[in-house]
Amino acid sequence: MGVMDPGMEVFDRRAVRRHRDRAACHVSGVSDVLRDAAERLLDRLDDTTRTFRRALDVGGRGVVAPLLRARGIEVVSCDLSPAMAALNGGLRVAADEEFLPFAAHSFDLIVASLSLHWVNDLPGALIQLRLALRPEGLLLASLPALGTLGELRRALTEAEAVLTGGAAPRVSPFADLRDCAALLQRAGFALPVADAEDLRLLYADRLALLRELRAAGETNALRERDRRVPPRALFPAALAALPEEAGRAPVTLRLAVMTGWA
Repeated sequence: MGVMDPGMEVFDRRAVRRHRDRAACHVSGVSDVLRDAAERLLDRLDDTTRTFRRALDVGGRGVVAPLLRARGIEVVSCDLSPAMAALNGGLRVAADEEFLPFAAHSFDLIVASLSLHWVNDLPGALIQLRLALRPEGLLLASLPALGTLGELRRALTEAEAVLTGGAAPRVSPFADLRDCAALLQRAGFALPVADAEDLRLLYADRLALLRELRAAGETNALRERDRRVPPRALFPAALAALPEEAGRAPVTLRLAVMTGWA
């Protein structure tokens, strides 16, 4: 697959790698949320009688690989960030999800838990993952879907509009759940399925939301992001405008959970 026209790129992949490199020292602080998402994804393995022996963990941030090994599965891990890849233990490699280095038919299971949403050419990445699977191999992937961080997106947009008269994109665009199964089908997967799982988090300390996004390597990497220092009042105003539930700020993570067979 050729390199995409830079004009079509939504995400700055160098920024994604920098954010993940920086987050590698702090990601353990959000391991509970990452593990919850990974366990929900791996629950799909209990719905099949297939035995999986060799898996590829794509961007698991030190959480997915141990869960797979606990199931008796040999794991190779990859991550765009060398520092993040090192957290997985065992066999690991720094690799770009858009240009995977694995030979055809290398794995009978691929797990990508919350790791493909910063990819510019998602259909191309899914095709590469399918080619890396053995016949009748399984892909399990989860993506943040439309609605994720909706509370924060609205609060930032409204606060910046008041402060500056406009608003820069500060939260990544997310896929519509309805499109996810079609993406798998387009990439050549059989029996493509996509369904939604919601994780609802409540924050007593609203600033902790921003700290956790940074710790997970999930800060803004849009190519068209505003690179100027934001107004000092922006984030305090946006956090104060978040809705309140029992004295806490609710934040929604809507996961599109995708399964497809090679």
